[in-house]
Amino acid sequence: MKTVVGLFDDMAQAKTAALDLEKAGIPRDDISIVANNEGGRYAPIDGSTTSETTTTGHAIGHDAVVGAEIGGVAGLLLGLSGFAIPGFGWIAGAGWLMGLILGAGTGAVIGGLVGALTHVGVPEVDAAHYNEGVRRGGILLAVKAQDNVAHNVARILSDDGAVNIDERAEQYRQEGFMSSPATAMTGAQTANTQYASTQPRQATAQTTNRQGETVLPVMKEELEVGKREVQHGGVRVYTHVTQQPVQEQVTLREEHVNVERRPANRPVNPADTNLFKEQSIEVTERSEEPVVAKQARVVEEVVVGKETSQRTENVQDTVRRTDVDVQQIPGSEHASRTRNYDTLASDFRSDFQTRYASQGAYEQYEPAYRYGTELTSNPTYRGRDWNSIEPEIRRDWESRQPNSWDRFKNSIRYAFDKSTGAERGGIQTGGRDIDGTPDTRGLAEKAADAVTGDRIDDKTGKPVV
Repeated sequence: MKTVVGLFDDMAQAKTAALDLEKAGIPRDDISIVANNEGGRYAPIDGSTTSETTTTGHAIGHDAVVGAEIGGVAGLLLGLSGFAIPGFGWIAGAGWLMGLILGAGTGAVIGGLVGALTHVGVPEVDAAHYNEGVRRGGILLAVKAQDNVAHNVARILSDDGAVNIDERAEQYRQEGFMSSPATAMTGAQTANTQYASTQPRQATAQTTNRQGETVLPVMKEELEVGKREVQHGGVRVYTHVTQQPVQEQVTLREEHVNVERRPANRPVNPADTNLFKEQSIEVTERSEEPVVAKQARVVEEVVVGKETSQRTENVQDTVRRTDVDVQQIPGSEHASRTRNYDTLASDFRSDFQTRYASQGAYEQYEPAYRYGTELTSNPTYRGRDWNSIEPEIRRDWESRQPNSWDRFKNSIRYAFDKSTGAERGGIQTGGRDIDGTPDTRGLAEKAADAVTGDRIDDKTGKPVV
């Protein structure tokens, strides 16, 4: 026989658990309930009820068991009795645990509810925590269960909302509770706690002026998904010893001496003449009696263990990023050939379909096209040809996408040439000066090209180094 104990935060949960236990075949007499009855919430308080006399209970609060059927466990819940425990206050309860509480008195280890729980095998420290939970308004269900159903009883209590007593005990300790005889009887003073809200630091966009340049940082958020271990309750199974009468039948053998006198009338046999002498004959009686011996045997094992399973959960959220769109302002002296990613997106898709469609999805190549376009707005590479910047951008790209330069290099260069206009007029030079044509740009055009990154001479239509 085992005792399974569960603490609930409200009566509705306790009622559900009790009814589920009844459906599982647990007899009403094996279920007991104890609740804090401060203010007569669950059973009437008339001022005369003590730990030695009880008052007949009424239907527990309308917020708890409205609609319960009469009879069985529902009748148990509707029949709660109210009484007072010295040093604790008013409680309401029903079932077998109430007899132990009333019998424990002040002579138990701690007394009252704690003494009753320790009597049925609950460790004293756990009993003090359950006692504190009831004192704070909780509802306690205690169930006597046969060894073969104890695990199922514990599962029902846990599924119906029984709190994790270890976590709750830690909360009590943080609030000043100490599981000593004094605190278990009278309750602990709750310490005031404060909540400090810490606001996360936010990154601030900065604008730096350097030699007439304006730098706009491009920021983006990245979703980082981790995991942590949380506890969702558990069960605690207690073992205690009970005694029960048994009866066995045994067949016993008994002997009885039977003396019979029979009348006779016959001559004495000459051989029997020696009978005329004194003699005696002894016949003993024997009987069997039961011999009782007891031998302890293991008839069943209750194994409490855990099974571990894995599941995959999709985490959805939104992340933000800032994009810098470069819009050209028309002028009378210069029209830049440098374009941003959005204006060239259709060209990039066309290039992908022509050369790389069989090697993957466009979404895999899109970062390369975007990266090649953004190079033109980077002052580090402005006015430089492809051959001179390739080693640098390769290192930068590999730091972001390791071991992928050879796969995406041509896409990056295509975007770079497209955005700078190096391929216009049929000149696929990548910024190289093929025929040594002199730079015929004027000062105003050179200044505009320095801002936009344009490397095409407007007069000759050829790239300028």
